[in-house]
Amino acid sequence: MYGDQATVRKILTELGDTWAVVGLSTNRQRAAYGVAEVLQRYGKRVVPVHPKAETVHGEQGYASLSDIPFPVDVVDVFVNSDLAGRVADEAARIGAEAVWFQLGVIDEEAYERTRAAGLDMVMDRCPAIEIPRLG
Repeated sequence: MYGDQATVRKILTELGDTWAVVGLSTNRQRAAYGVAEVLQRYGKRVVPVHPKAETVHGEQGYASLSDIPFPVDVVDVFVNSDLAGRVADEAARIGAEAVWFQLGVIDEEAYERTRAAGLDMVMDRCPAIEIPRLG
């Protein structure tokens, strides 16, 4: 398990509410679309990050994390595991407080680097599954 329950709770309830969702597009068939919707229902501001920089769920999209002109609290990663480490490194560079790798997104070296950089991190879990469990 990558990210204990205390870390999950901290990211979902104590850190800020601005979440950059990397891989979020207007494609309703993708998991990112539904997860972003759930996060919004729980009061999170969801910022789409995708090469197309599409507006999704009423929020302006950006092509990369570094293009976002305001602070981001959590970076939620919906990219293949082989690309996820670069996203985690960029999250640290932009000053995010936490990184969340979605179900099936696993990069143990990125997990270690991210934690060593002082960020909270959860890997191979889904915030849309975890947040309703918090009650």
